[in-house]
Amino acid sequence: MIEHVRDLRVANSYAELPPAFYTKLRPQPLTNPRLLHANPDVLRDMGLSPRLASDPDFAQVCAGNAPLPNGNTLAAVYSGHQFGVWAGQLGDGRAHLLGEVITSTGHWEWQLKGSGKTPYSRMGDGRAVLRSSVREYLASEAMHGLGIPTTRALALVVSDDPVYRETVETAAIVTRVSPTFVRFGTFEHFSNSPAEQRALLDYVITRFYPECRPPDNDGEPDVPGMALCFLDGVVQRTARLMADWMTVGFCHGVMNTDNMSVLGLTIDYGPYGFMDAFQANHICNHTDTQGRYAWNAQPSVGHWNLYRLAGSFLSLGVEPDALREVLDGYEAAFLDAYHRNMVLKFGLRQWEDGDQQLADDWWKLLHTNQADFTLSFRELADAPEIPDAFVSRFADQGAAREWLDRYIVRLQRDNRPVEERKASMNGVNPVYVLRNHLAQQAIEAAGQGDVSEIDTLLMLLRDPYYERPGYDAFAQAPPPSAAHIQVSCSS
Repeated sequence: MIEHVRDLRVANSYAELPPAFYTKLRPQPLTNPRLLHANPDVLRDMGLSPRLASDPDFAQVCAGNAPLPNGNTLAAVYSGHQFGVWAGQLGDGRAHLLGEVITSTGHWEWQLKGSGKTPYSRMGDGRAVLRSSVREYLASEAMHGLGIPTTRALALVVSDDPVYRETVETAAIVTRVSPTFVRFGTFEHFSNSPAEQRALLDYVITRFYPECRPPDNDGEPDVPGMALCFLDGVVQRTARLMADWMTVGFCHGVMNTDNMSVLGLTIDYGPYGFMDAFQANHICNHTDTQGRYAWNAQPSVGHWNLYRLAGSFLSLGVEPDALREVLDGYEAAFLDAYHRNMVLKFGLRQWEDGDQQLADDWWKLLHTNQADFTLSFRELADAPEIPDAFVSRFADQGAAREWLDRYIVRLQRDNRPVEERKASMNGVNPVYVLRNHLAQQAIEAAGQGDVSEIDTLLMLLRDPYYERPGYDAFAQAPPPSAAHIQVSCSS
């Protein structure tokens, strides 16, 4: 396995697109950068040796102080709708794409986040702070451990440079990796530029949706057909992603179209949150004063965002009715994924008539009692055998008992062996999620140069379904003093 940065195989496929797609420029160097953490799991998953992180060149590349060998560094342009309003041109305002590392497991783009100003920074300083960088570093790995599609976090670099937010904070850079960082907003940017839109469509289909490219023939390719096939793929992936978010209690916080991946990945972790006390209308981002991106709004926002993506294909000659027909498949795809997830989380054999009411009443029970999302699902596996202990966790014990009785009757219809059901449920309902207070503990320790909390969390979140002796504190609801940690877009 490759152990030295100089031996990496690097391509630059995105840089081969027309110049309208990016600006080529180097990152801004950090002062006295230090590699705070490198993720051996990501290196292994990319088909690289964990010893690569020990190469001094690795830290320099991840700090933006040296280029990725043979890479062609750039900042990408895109546009988007932010909080439902067209924001016009956006782009990588504090990110640099270094290149595309080719390994036995595929092609992986390396991108620095927090690496300095670009032509797309607008009024920003191009930096990220240690606080938000630790949160993104941990969150992407938490999502991966849960089996939810996501970008990955490779390395975390800190420096002595100050960054001015509400207070003075420490500059940091996350190196994140993904097959691509193309967004809905990338297509939106070229809505009125058919040549560039076609080039982008060809690029994405060739690499990620080859089933959408028709066989070679003597005639012109069916561009509208390609666009519709691609859109359908994005619709299906986005619907599944929304169902996955909902059924682990995850709130993204900033579901703008420039933060939506065409691969159905979770990207751009900012003011996200895994819910503690369940509220159906929970808002994790206190900047979101209207609740546009509340937990229960996420599926409809995903659909709305897909409409914005679809509209960008009108310039390619795609008929509006054909676009709407593809978009109409979103609801069924979401419900199919949601039902599949809930069947597993409830320990059922399959979704049946009446299960929707059982699920709706479950959410109502959790909401009314502000019950802990993760603990409630985890303890449900044992609830039929120890009903009193389960019911005692709810303020309204009568409602909890009534729901549990109906759930037990439903399980009896399946006649599934108890131990088989419990093992299955414990394989999909995690013990550990990245609660805000746990992330905050890691941030505070990292500020002192201590990465032990990051190491512990990565170890637990790598397999969040396996209960590890001695780590009970990481599986508990937050203490009252930490129950209302707020996060915002200021990172």
